[in-house]
Amino acid sequence: MAAITAAMVGELRAKTDAPMMQCKKALTEADGDMARAEEILRVKLGTKASSNATRITAEGVVAIYIAGNIGALVEVNSETDFVAKNDDFLALGNNAARLVAEHNPADVAALLALPLDGKTLDEVRTALIGKIGENMTIRRFKRFETTAKLASYMHNKTIGVLVEFDGADEQVGKDLAMHIAAMKPVSLSSDQVPAELIEKERSVAALKAQEDADKAVAEGKPVQSAEILAKRLEGSIQKYLKEVSLLNQTFVKNDKQSIEQMLKANNTSVKSFSMFVVGEGIEKKQDDFAAEVAAQIAASKQ
Repeated sequence: MAAITAAMVGELRAKTDAPMMQCKKALTEADGDMARAEEILRVKLGTKASSNATRITAEGVVAIYIAGNIGALVEVNSETDFVAKNDDFLALGNNAARLVAEHNPADVAALLALPLDGKTLDEVRTALIGKIGENMTIRRFKRFETTAKLASYMHNKTIGVLVEFDGADEQVGKDLAMHIAAMKPVSLSSDQVPAELIEKERSVAALKAQEDADKAVAEGKPVQSAEILAKRLEGSIQKYLKEVSLLNQTFVKNDKQSIEQMLKANNTSVKSFSMFVVGEGIEKKQDDFAAEVAAQIAASKQ
């Protein structure tokens, strides 16, 4: 059995907003597996457990560059949000996005090797680390080259979206990018949702149904038939697919329209999109200030 530490409990609570004791129980049941504990909380507490699952876990910025029909989206990370506001750091991100658009590097290593002001981008990055005294990395990028149009949206430099679309109205493209930043779809249509995400949702729905059945038995209430449970499970999956696919989502600027309906009304089609959220999936170090103070007091008494 894995040891469940206060730091683990705090991390799970930060991700899910679930009560401390529920987090501890979930981690114990999951034998310390953080991802499994999140699933357990979703089963036990419903959607609340996933309300903050995408909370930013590292600092930095997203930079966007568009020149005609070529565009780029880049994530650059720093250790603190203070550095993320530094002009030189912001310039590093903007230059990286421009280099991606202009040179189409194969990967981050190739991007870092590109020339910038008589040095390589990596040399510029390393010099900036020495100047500021904090580590920084270029994590990922996405490049677009299209015969269609590109639109972008940035939220606080921490969420960046690029959309590739066909249509006469430029505002529709901007509205699409803003909608994506707000609603965070995982795919364009429901048939493009990754299979692993569907299976994860199916697992959560099945566990929730089983827990409800066990509760009914314990309370002496009738248990739903296997056929009804199967329909309920399929209904949960279909609801999930509509929630996470762009075309099926309700348009944020008009709750009477789906994105698909809005696009049709404006003679517009979406070819693709990409969204970066700063720090998404990165585990951020949590400093235990209270423990640090206690340690300092104990040391002073020795």
